[in-house]
Amino acid sequence: MSRALSAVRAAMPRGIPSSQSVSRPAARQLAALGTVLCLYRADSNELAGWQDAVAAHACQGLDSEGVRESLCFTDARGRCCWRLYLLPDSDFLAWDRLVAGLAVRSAADDDASVGERLWRRLAGSLGGQRWRMCAVQLHAVDQGSGLAVSLAPLSSLGCATARRIARLESAEGAAESAPLALHA
Repeated sequence: MSRALSAVRAAMPRGIPSSQSVSRPAARQLAALGTVLCLYRADSNELAGWQDAVAAHACQGLDSEGVRESLCFTDARGRCCWRLYLLPDSDFLAWDRLVAGLAVRSAADDDASVGERLWRRLAGSLGGQRWRMCAVQLHAVDQGSGLAVSLAPLSSLGCATARRIARLESAEGAAESAPLALHA
């Protein structure tokens, strides 16, 4: 997607007002997304955040390298416990359909400034909250009520995007010995 189109797409109003709480999307909706970048807590697996999540919202941000979109899943205490990032390898139409039903927040709502982001990263590291990332394909199981995950290959553009997001989030890459499939 060109930067001009990205800027136009980011400026388009989508979703419902961020003041409304939305429960997490259905497993079949997530499975339709194709390959996404999954951000999860380092002390758990790729689906632990999905199991803890009670609500979700879409995040949109614009930086010097383009648009950055993600789905942020929050636990009962309102903390982010799982995040999925849109990649060039993802299904953009399925993403847009899903985001249309979620509250949308700008990245500026979560990160007031570069300094604020750096302080949060430092506090997270010192507090033991570390994050990992890997490219995954989600699968609906149990008649759509459950979710399974498998590792997914990325295009060269997808790899570059994933590296940029990992750098911005201070996240580690997935271990070589990660399981090929998990079920929740």
